[in-house]
Amino acid sequence: MPDVQALVNDFLNKLKKRKIEGSQATAKQTAELLRSVISQQRVPYTNQAGALIDSVRAIGEQLIAANPIELAVGNIVRRVLHIIREEDLSLTTAAVTELNLSTISDDDDDDGGGNQDDHPVLSAAAVAAAARSSLRPPSLQMLLEGAPEFVAVPRSSSSGGDSEGKSKSMDRNSRTRKLKHDVIEAVNELIQDITTCHELIAEQAVEHIHQNEVILTLGSSKTVLEFLCAAKEKKRSFRVFVAEGAPRYQGHLLAKELAARGLQTTVITDSAVFAMISRVNMVIVGSHAVMANGGVIAPVGMNMVALAAQKHAVPFVVLAGIHKLCPLYPHNPEVLLNELRSPSELLDFGEFSDCLDFGSGDGSPLLHVVNPTFDYVPPKVVSLFITDTGGHNPSYMYRLIADYYSADDLVVQRRHSAVN
Repeated sequence: MPDVQALVNDFLNKLKKRKIEGSQATAKQTAELLRSVISQQRVPYTNQAGALIDSVRAIGEQLIAANPIELAVGNIVRRVLHIIREEDLSLTTAAVTELNLSTISDDDDDDGGGNQDDHPVLSAAAVAAAARSSLRPPSLQMLLEGAPEFVAVPRSSSSGGDSEGKSKSMDRNSRTRKLKHDVIEAVNELIQDITTCHELIAEQAVEHIHQNEVILTLGSSKTVLEFLCAAKEKKRSFRVFVAEGAPRYQGHLLAKELAARGLQTTVITDSAVFAMISRVNMVIVGSHAVMANGGVIAPVGMNMVALAAQKHAVPFVVLAGIHKLCPLYPHNPEVLLNELRSPSELLDFGEFSDCLDFGSGDGSPLLHVVNPTFDYVPPKVVSLFITDTGGHNPSYMYRLIADYYSADDLVVQRRHSAVN
């Protein structure tokens, strides 16, 4: 089995050098790396979940710092941390249930009945309800500290005390192994969900695209491609306007793919969106990330399309896999909303070399080139989100995100200055 640190270093280099294209590929490889970390992590007898959380958090901090703009990395790290907490809570609830059953049976066999009040019954439903009533599910250590009398129940009168102690020790060892096993199984399910997100979203296409409609999109997105093609396979006849997505012109690639699959496709310039939007029935676009407030981080130019759709009352639909849901808000300091790409995508240095010379006395160039990668689309202009689990309004996204993340894991990076 390869060394974990070598795998981490290799993945860090890929993130820093931007060798991984797309949020889906990044999310899948992040989940696979964390699965390897968990499988090779040595778990102590006590506070098993804490050891796994500390290990994943330490690796996740490095991964997020390597490419802060790729929010899918942080999303998967937080999802895995949430999985550990959920599996730990599930095992703890099961253990408390077994203790309750054993306590009830022992009290029924006790003729005196005077010790019944010393061991009140704590139902599994009560534990689960208390844990899920907030966004901070208790860890195993918190539950044990909060109810010590339910864990360590002395039974000195029992003739099988030694065998009972051995049985408890064996149960504890098996529970340690079961925690890792359950976490790895849940991470495998997460990886499968990431892999099949395009298909799950595409299955809903026939519910949203109707006969003889005109669809507008911007740039290139595999999710959008599969979504439109799925509607075509269901015998829907419609036309697609593709804004080219300057300066990288990713829309050209999407237009070629759509035409190759038999869809009627028209390429338009980004500046022609307002001129063409009156002919459009629906705007369907992909996304880079969906924030907790329902805002969208998308390829540059998307906010212009959203404003045009809002102006003409055209539905603006965003397709996003669950791995793109980010529990952070745009104003959080941990969120890096944008990055600048090379000016060479906009200008030829040979033709503009005279403008780029430092001609002024203070040493500043005569010409500045700004080439942002992303746009932020506010939730008020989004009509609908279509995810793996179905369609959702922007106002519901915060609740959907709360089901996949724990509040304790929102900030993965440690604040070293505060510690020092």
